[in-house]
This record gives sequence, C-alpha cells and structure tokens, in this order.
Amino acid sequence: MDPIIHIEPNTEAVAQTAAAFIANRISSVLKYQDRFTIALSGGSTPKRLHEILAKSPYKESIDWNRIHIFWGDERYVPLDDERNNARMAYDTLLNHVVVPEDQVHIMRTDSPDPREAALQYESILHRYFDNSDHSFDLLLLGMGDDGHTLSLFPGTEIVHETKRWCAAFFLQQQDMFRVTITKTIANKSACILFLTTGKAKAPALKQVLQGPVNINLYPAQTIQPEAGELHWIIDSAAAGL
Repeated sequence: MDPIIHIEPNTEAVAQTAAAFIANRISSVLKYQDRFTIALSGGSTPKRLHEILAKSPYKESIDWNRIHIFWGDERYVPLDDERNNARMAYDTLLNHVVVPEDQVHIMRTDSPDPREAALQYESILHRYFDNSDHSFDLLLLGMGDDGHTLSLFPGTEIVHETKRWCAAFFLQQQDMFRVTITKTIANKSACILFLTTGKAKAPALKQVLQGPVNINLYPAQTIQPEAGELHWIIDSAAAGL
C-alpha cells in the first residue's frame, strides 16, 4: 500500500493534525477491541504532540484506561536523564493523563547490560503480539536529517535485522548504547505514522519517498507495513523538494 501523505503549513499544524489523527484512530479501534497499543517516539515534534494530547479535548475524550504504551527506541541513559524518551513522555503526557501503570512499558535502562534490557523488552512484545494478526495498533515514528528512524541509523547492522523484534547496540557516533525495535515488528503494525518537519529533512525525505531503495543510506525506507496503513504528516518545509 502506498504511503498516504498529509502536508501541513507548519510544525504546529503537524502536531495538531497528528493529535486528531491519533484520537480518531483510538476511538475507531476501541469500538471492536478491548485495548489500543501505541508505540511512542522521541524528538521535538512528538513533544508538542504529547502536550496537545494531555489537554482538552483529548485528555477527556480519549479512553486512556484502555491504552497500552510502548516505545520504539531508547537512548541507554537513566530515566531521569532529559535525553531519555520515556522521561520526555512522562513529563509531557503520561503524568497528565490516567493510564494504568502496568500498561506502560518503558525500555528499562537500569541494567548494566543493554542487550539484556532488549531481551526483556522483546519478551514483553512477544507476550502481547505472538497471537495477534498485527503488532502495534499505532506506531509513531520520526525521521532524522540522515534518513534514520527508530535507532536504525545509516550503515548500522541493525537495519538488516530480520529475526529479533528488539535489539541493543553501541552507536559509535553518539558514544552510547541504543535499544530499538526492529523493522520486523514495526512492519507488523496496523498503522504507522511518521511525523516529519523542517527544511533540513527535505533532502532525505525526497530520497526515502521517491528515490531508489538504499536502506544502508536511508533506513526509513525499511518501514513498509506488511498489511497496515502508512501515513506521513509533514510540514511544507520538509515537503519542499
């Protein structure tokens, strides 16, 4: 299925449109199933999105009690580190809405072994999704200026992983470990939503959407849902090329 592209005038409009999209998706899915699974992403655009979802009308209209929260990737830094994606989500969203704590599945970063943390997260994913026809009801993603998504960075082996659902690796250019879900579980999602803003993203976005496939250079090209929908909500600056 070809991606559905929504172009908005600016970053704020992207966040507002994404909030409405998410609320509508949750409402429609919860009509025929008991829970809604969503994987959050880090970054500046999701931060604003969280702030919108944490306020009226979404704070009241979304059935937060039935939401199960995951993350697509994490920097291997403590939860109280401002670079931690889960910390950002708590600060901007989860501390302001009522999601049962046992339905919030952070990527733990308190183990001395990041690979053990990845195995633990993978076991949570298998518990949820082994007997399901899809993985996440909604996977939120961003894309870097270099065409990376999740912690799938250009030139890294993790881009080619096909067996594991979650893995940890040391990212040389950031001098830190990252934990990430892989394309294998990502592409089983019922719906994937990329949020991409800013002129700096325009060259990579053009290549990811219209260029030849080269996942070593543009790992975001690996995100191709097997049976689900793929949406991009982008601003006019990112869409410039």
